[in-house]
Amino acid sequence: MPELPEVETVCRGLAPFLEGHRFVRVEQRRKNLRFPFPKGFVKRLQGRQVERIHRRAKYILTYLDDSTVLIIHLGMSGRMTITAPGNTAPEPGKHDHVVFETEAGAVIMYNDVRRFGLMTLEQEDKLDQHPLLKDIGPEPLGNQFSDSYLSAVLKGRKTSIKAALLDQKVVAGVGNIYACEALYRAGISPRRTADSVAGKRAERLVPAVRNVLEEAIAKGGSTLRDYVQTDGELGYFQHEFAVYGRENEPCPDCDCGKSVQRIVQSGRSTFYCAKRQR
Repeated sequence: MPELPEVETVCRGLAPFLEGHRFVRVEQRRKNLRFPFPKGFVKRLQGRQVERIHRRAKYILTYLDDSTVLIIHLGMSGRMTITAPGNTAPEPGKHDHVVFETEAGAVIMYNDVRRFGLMTLEQEDKLDQHPLLKDIGPEPLGNQFSDSYLSAVLKGRKTSIKAALLDQKVVAGVGNIYACEALYRAGISPRRTADSVAGKRAERLVPAVRNVLEEAIAKGGSTLRDYVQTDGELGYFQHEFAVYGRENEPCPDCDCGKSVQRIVQSGRSTFYCAKRQR
């Protein structure tokens, strides 16, 4: 599933082609994705101008000139691809479910093989209370995500710190890949209980989360299976993984003499170094 860096990369790729431009054609090519499209989906979008595009957690928020917000989640395999103005867009394929065209001639296709993604609409003044968004925690790249905040929110939590990082109520948008990488950088065991990550450990973990996400965004995200950037290029941060997906490989920057280990936590693979991470 695309995580925060991948969604941020998609938002940045869409912005130059959508912000300040008007949808002159919207084609909905099936009745539903993960959920049915909202009633009047095409009619409510066609003719509207995009004011700005913003990411919240793993959601793409497209603000329109009538105070409607198009909410998009890419699910497991969703991708947004752009044909720039002046170029001929390909004919939509079997898995191209929504097509947007602007007055400038840009064509954006939403492709989703597994159809776990979603698109819905909400009014801007009700956005914070939308069921998909209302309980999401602070953005990890924002000032609210601090060591004092993390220490406070983890107080009394007996779940693992890895599971806590994946809880969108604790922090927005951090997924499995980047939780593993951040815990490795911070030297914190994914087995450690969340309530024990306070004080000095939280002081190490917060910048580790922030730095790994920023580096991943700079590399265009991570491509493991389906994810591509809006121009069709792959992300490159997977080449920088210290532990994720590297089971039985030597630990980087570590003299443990062993290798990266893999365990399963809450049905998800966790990769870590048992010596470096305590």
